[in-house]
Amino acid sequence: MTTVPSPTDPSKIIELALWDTAGQEDFDRLRPLSYNDTDVILIVFACNHRPSLLNVQDKWYPEMAHFCENVPLILVCTKTDLREDQQTLSLMAAQGTTPINASEGERVAREIGARRYMECSAKAGKGVGEVFDAAIRESMKKGGLKKMKGKKCLVL
Repeated sequence: MTTVPSPTDPSKIIELALWDTAGQEDFDRLRPLSYNDTDVILIVFACNHRPSLLNVQDKWYPEMAHFCENVPLILVCTKTDLREDQQTLSLMAAQGTTPINASEGERVAREIGARRYMECSAKAGKGVGEVFDAAIRESMKKGGLKKMKGKKCLVL
């Protein structure tokens, strides 16, 4: 549990609890037990790993649509610094692929009905805070500050 200033009123403090669920197939039956009372979902994929974007459509979105109907969803592209990393670009080119660009991410976000599409790079320190601010804002839209106690954010 972490406390953060409210993005809409910095004089108010919000307790933020994140649940990073295991993506391994071994946890498929246990993972839904962590979904109760979820207020916002962040589905995350890496721009340098195309299978992670395919998993958004083939695994994570269907699971969320089934277990977390009507919960706001934010699609997040991570590791955006690797789009300009020569070693990553060379390795991907040798494999006949390229990094996922923003247009591709935005298209998938529209297809799955995500409220927002965002990008970030923890390594470059870009966009990470904005992702969590957006998650807090989406939670607040759903229940307001008075109902925030005991709420959680799910990261996939």
